[in-house]
Amino acid sequence: MDTPYNKLPASSLSPSRPLSPLQTSDHCTPAFAKPARKRSMLTRKKRLVVCMLALVVVVVVAVTTGTVVGLRNKHHSQTQPGSPKSTPVAQCSAEKACLDLGYAKYQGVPDPHGVTSWLGMRYAAPPVGKLRFAAPQDPVKENNVQVANTHRKLCLSTSTRMNGLEAEDCLFLDVFAPSTATGDSKLPVYFFIQGGGFNMNANMKLNASGLVQASGGNLVVVGFNYRVGLYGFLAGKEIEQDGSLNNGLKDQIKALEWVKNHISKFGGNPDHIVIGGHSAGAASTVFLLTAYGGDMTKSDPSLFHGVIAGSPSMGAMSTVSENQGLYDSLVERTGCKSSQDTLSCLRGLDIKFLQSHNIKRPLPGSDKLPLFTYSPTIDGDLVPDFTYRLLKQGKFRKVPVVFGDDQNDGTLFAPRLTNTTQQSDDFLRAQFPALNQTQLDTINALYPQTADQFPRSGKFWRQLANAYGDMRYACPKICIIQSFTQFHDPRQVWTYRYAVEDPIFTSSGLGTPHTAELEAIWGPQYNPGTSPPSYYTTNKAIVPVVQGYWSSFIRTLDPNRHRAEGSPEWTTWNASRADAGAEEGYREMFLKTGNVTMRVVDAKQREKCAYLIGIGVDIKQ
Repeated sequence: MDTPYNKLPASSLSPSRPLSPLQTSDHCTPAFAKPARKRSMLTRKKRLVVCMLALVVVVVVAVTTGTVVGLRNKHHSQTQPGSPKSTPVAQCSAEKACLDLGYAKYQGVPDPHGVTSWLGMRYAAPPVGKLRFAAPQDPVKENNVQVANTHRKLCLSTSTRMNGLEAEDCLFLDVFAPSTATGDSKLPVYFFIQGGGFNMNANMKLNASGLVQASGGNLVVVGFNYRVGLYGFLAGKEIEQDGSLNNGLKDQIKALEWVKNHISKFGGNPDHIVIGGHSAGAASTVFLLTAYGGDMTKSDPSLFHGVIAGSPSMGAMSTVSENQGLYDSLVERTGCKSSQDTLSCLRGLDIKFLQSHNIKRPLPGSDKLPLFTYSPTIDGDLVPDFTYRLLKQGKFRKVPVVFGDDQNDGTLFAPRLTNTTQQSDDFLRAQFPALNQTQLDTINALYPQTADQFPRSGKFWRQLANAYGDMRYACPKICIIQSFTQFHDPRQVWTYRYAVEDPIFTSSGLGTPHTAELEAIWGPQYNPGTSPPSYYTTNKAIVPVVQGYWSSFIRTLDPNRHRAEGSPEWTTWNASRADAGAEEGYREMFLKTGNVTMRVVDAKQREKCAYLIGIGVDIKQ
């Protein structure tokens, strides 16, 4: 019988280098910082006068400059707002890990816990001007040494204004490595692809130090930005002819190529790269696995060697011609319709003006707004077909994989006040326009109205959340796992269900929501100020267990070899189920508050996913 993790002795739950409770963010004021001295009222008044005068000068200059630019060209601009540059210094400081990448020199910054980070390094040229809607290009040469101590701005999201947190110039990455690592260390590399529904970058200021520590200093982590929304996934015949399709995915490949070329300088092994992610990041790993239909003559087979990812987001896909309406709508709304070269017109638009039109639009075949408008397009090349079809045909790269999901992946997305079957149907059709009424009736029968009542919720909310969570996340996971078991080595295929409960989420009815396991993978310090308090108290013990499995797979392509002492063996999906009195298969690691154990996916869940996977190609997944 497996031992619940909360019954294990504390020593058995500690990885070889435990997380430190003293870890802090570079952006937080230390607790011991002295408060500033109070200034006199006279001094404050003088400062106020100076600030007001300065503001007048700034406003006058801005208005004058804006007027001149506006007279020259109302919406076109030769300048592009972007991320602030890293602090330049005169020369490298050896004790602070200054590395020469050929095109630039970056000086890393060690933390107090034995991990050095290099934040905000360019992996591609700024995708602005003529490079807007183009494939990523090599980064330009920089002469100064850059102190890599600042996360750069995220890529521009759909339906947001220019807010100072995002920019078009956004193709940067971060590296976290043990401070003791050298060019000869050859440590395994974890290449993490952040989520965001392909319409935003969701993991701002990721701090991967905790996972590096949990591995005992035995791995390197890479995180990065990639283009999303219309900048990464706008499609149309004009872009197909004179630009580049699926640039968000091509950014990911460009970042992987950067890792292949440079990670050894940070102590990483370019011949041992494990890719991972969550949500759209996990879906990205699937797009990379199925790239070119698995044709290794069209892609570099050495770019990655394993995958560990959660809740792969498989939405509706469209072809270039089906997406033409989104391109045409943008051209018309931005005033580029009358231009002889509409793509050149779009490339010349001022970024603030263009971003004001980067908004949600209905998916092809729908008149209702979806959760996410832009996503990878079937281009007949990098993305040759529907993902479900490629998986079922075995057209993917064969490597060891771990895929999982969260117990309640749909609760963050389903409209909370859903009160009728019609409202539920309308929501699902907005996400999957190809759904017909017969399919919706079957889904409603598989997901009847729940007896449970949840605060501030419509009576059909949880039913819809369960159906959407399975359609977009849970059942795609099972399809991936089944396909790898069938077409690859079944001894290299693992899956999990994360059901760790947090009191705040549980009381609100969210259960274990989408991305919940990120707190355990990275440790609750990974994004200061955002983690549920329970990961410092009642759920604290799950962190070293999860980090043990994840770091073990990253290091050895097996989640068991370096798992935390006392945690159960993670058996494969197709392992014997003699203990369950049934045939082989459907075994997953079940991680729940107070218990971590292997279990068999229940018959009802199998029935639901068998139907949803069966209609996957029909609804364009």
